[in-house]
Amino acid sequence: MEALRQDDPRRFGPYTALARLRGSAGAVHFIARGAGRDDLAVVTAARPALASVPAFRRRFRSEALTAGRLAGGWVLPPVVSPEDDGPWTATAYVPAVTLSEAIALAGPLPERAVRVLGAGLAETLSRVHVSGAVLQGLAPGTVLLAEDGPRLTAFGPLGAAAHAEAREGGQLSVRLGYLTPEQVGGEEAGPASDLFVLGLLLAYAATGTTPLADGPAEEAAERIAHGSAELGAVPAELRALIASCLAKDPAGRPTAESVAAQLAPQGAAGLAQDGWLPAPLTAAVADQAARARALEPPAEPVVDEAPVRPVEDRVPPGSVSTDAVPPEPTDSMPSEPADSVPPDVAPPDGGVPGEGGPPGGAEAGGDIGEDSRTTRFLGARAPRSDLATAQLALPREVTGAAPPHLPAAVPPPAPVQPYAYPASAPAPGAPAPLPPALPAAAPPVPEPRTGPVTGRRALLTTAAAGAAGLVLGATAVAVLGSDESASATTDEKPAAEPRPTLPGRAPEPRWMYARPATAPAPLTAGVWQDRLLVLTDTAGATAVDLRTGRKAWERAEAAGARSVLTAGDGLCFLAAPAEFLWLSPKDGRIEHRVRFVDQFDGVPDMKVAPVTGQSGPVLWFTGSHTVTVKAPKPKKGRKRGKDTQAVKAYFFAYDVVRREEVWRVPVPAGRAPGTPAYRLIAVRDADLVVRQDAGTLTPADVEAGKGKAVFRCFDRTTGKQLWNRQFGTVAPGGAAAGDQEGRLFGAVGDDLGAFETGSGKPVWTLNGTASSVFGTPVAAGALLHTTNRNQEVGAVERATGKVVWRRSTEVPIGGGSPALTLSGSGRTLLAADTSQVTAFAAADGRRLWKFQDIGAPGPDGATVSAPYRVLAAGKTSVVVQRERAFYAFPVE
Repeated sequence: MEALRQDDPRRFGPYTALARLRGSAGAVHFIARGAGRDDLAVVTAARPALASVPAFRRRFRSEALTAGRLAGGWVLPPVVSPEDDGPWTATAYVPAVTLSEAIALAGPLPERAVRVLGAGLAETLSRVHVSGAVLQGLAPGTVLLAEDGPRLTAFGPLGAAAHAEAREGGQLSVRLGYLTPEQVGGEEAGPASDLFVLGLLLAYAATGTTPLADGPAEEAAERIAHGSAELGAVPAELRALIASCLAKDPAGRPTAESVAAQLAPQGAAGLAQDGWLPAPLTAAVADQAARARALEPPAEPVVDEAPVRPVEDRVPPGSVSTDAVPPEPTDSMPSEPADSVPPDVAPPDGGVPGEGGPPGGAEAGGDIGEDSRTTRFLGARAPRSDLATAQLALPREVTGAAPPHLPAAVPPPAPVQPYAYPASAPAPGAPAPLPPALPAAAPPVPEPRTGPVTGRRALLTTAAAGAAGLVLGATAVAVLGSDESASATTDEKPAAEPRPTLPGRAPEPRWMYARPATAPAPLTAGVWQDRLLVLTDTAGATAVDLRTGRKAWERAEAAGARSVLTAGDGLCFLAAPAEFLWLSPKDGRIEHRVRFVDQFDGVPDMKVAPVTGQSGPVLWFTGSHTVTVKAPKPKKGRKRGKDTQAVKAYFFAYDVVRREEVWRVPVPAGRAPGTPAYRLIAVRDADLVVRQDAGTLTPADVEAGKGKAVFRCFDRTTGKQLWNRQFGTVAPGGAAAGDQEGRLFGAVGDDLGAFETGSGKPVWTLNGTASSVFGTPVAAGALLHTTNRNQEVGAVERATGKVVWRRSTEVPIGGGSPALTLSGSGRTLLAADTSQVTAFAAADGRRLWKFQDIGAPGPDGATVSAPYRVLAAGKTSVVVQRERAFYAFPVE
């Protein structure tokens, strides 16, 4: 932390600059104060030499929007500055030191601290990688160590750059730090590249040195490509995991989710509880916080005396910088040789020590494979990109063909000579002054393109040399997603609100709510009138406001409730094991309570199964009780036999508005303890169809069914049972659903069959493939949405079975079929399984986005393996649940 310099801006929108906190290749980080005394923020302001470059401004805002989409967990939400106020962002100030500062101050971190660090970063990477994107933002200078855990502060190659400079013609040269074997070989970075860099970062945190990347540049590049990492100084418990991250073959590296689970099964936040930093770092963080609170705006501009940077701020030999973010709109990146900078000269102010990364393969400010003359790799010149543009990340489906809507041509870039500092420029390492107002850049004028859009190998124009340099030009660039779409953009202004710009990336959650680890796991969750998310557990019921994600109320009296339903317009209805409850949605106060023993005459001590279903004010459920059957009177001279116990079961209809029983009919008892559980298959105007859950069938029922499910139909008015029927070979546990037109759809072997419920005759068959095994379909309008164990989701015509579309969730085959949920508008179909949630356009099957979180760990510390669940919440929202964690997403 240092005083403001003479030309530093004093105001950033509502924030008043107080001091310089640290710097990076492309920006200066200020501590600033908002409206309140305690409203401290970190403002990241672009360096003026770069702020006027349109390519830089677009990339700067692109990475800021990425940070906004990743907000939550270990990422603080940024506030993007107005376009006319220069490129800057602000986030809430969190007292912390960078990883490079921490190593310089206290040496290698203890094992527990390395675990917290790695798990926190892996949790963030997991959220990025589900869309197939890359972060490229990990470096010792971009990772902060705070009291409660790590924070990630860079979200792309620009934020984590070891060096960045403006070139003539509106080009931007950016050099990275840490490289990966695939980049040294001239290939693009993928999600697995982030894991390699994470391995280097964790080894640096655990030992204070970086395996493979230390030493002379050319030797470091050779080791990264072909050498074995020396991990003898890494704690034995971490050695195997870090070694797997450093595998040469990207396919051999673990996923971010598995790394997080291995490092901290209870989650990074849980492991960081009660302190995780060594005492010197805890003291340093506390001291920084005290000094930040005591800061006052300087009365007069501070004269810059070009102070010498402290030793601990200098870049360690071989500093590294690599971010992992979803692909963002960038600018064209013509090929160029890497910059030539003498290895003994520090980079210009912009490669602030520590921000470029930890020890890597670069000399002070330089990159791996760079010497004082030209960029070389094992004696050969760095390969050049053979295409006019290069993307930061490309999906697997993208080919070299240009999308038809992109401009046709652009002249090839002029050759770029190796960079040398002009005689009139300040000496390398001298501070670059910031003007009072950051200049606004004129929007770039798109030029026509020549040649196809870049292919997979054109990620970094000089990556193979180890310099990881890329040139960002001022022309339009294709924005390519994870499915099949592409678009062009030349506009620097971001959207009014953070929205997904690429197919495959989940939209920003409107809110996230997590049940505390000390609370019981939720028994069920339900949406009440699109206003409340109501959760129940063994300790009570909790309501969350669907607009804000904030807890509205808690009610301990509703402990154990297993169903959340609507009771008229004004009350929330909960079905508990021994009673029905009507709660006020405003404060959770119990307005009415009906105990089964009081309401249902003739069924003492009734045990109920989960509610079968509801239509309007009427709900259906099953209940049972045990009766004593007296032994018959014995014949003369014989002893009387023993009385026996028997279970009597009933199917009930109950009006939740009038709070009265509509009808009950006796039904066969289920497996011990005796209550059969019914699942609602279809509700029609005059009747309803149910099927008993396979787990509650008695052995006699199973034997009588001969491997087939028995469906029952009841009259809605009287409860009279109309028929019992089997349909094809639909099994007791097989998927089944019905519609109002009298059709039943069920899984028949590997196929999906449609039947007439009135006669049981087949209507059509949708053929599957070997072991496809269809899951429960969802009827919507004229379509029937289908799902199967091959991780395929689709739609067929309900009347004919004709396929309308079929798509893969891209989840590895195995396990069960994804569960389907249709949004309230009917436009978005969501498929949820144990791996992720995938959203499709219901009409044509376009894959919209995917979502995956790290999971909320259970109280015993076990890794969460619970499947995702989706609840429709109005026409424009859905709530995604994974055990204790709930996310509200906007949908169409």
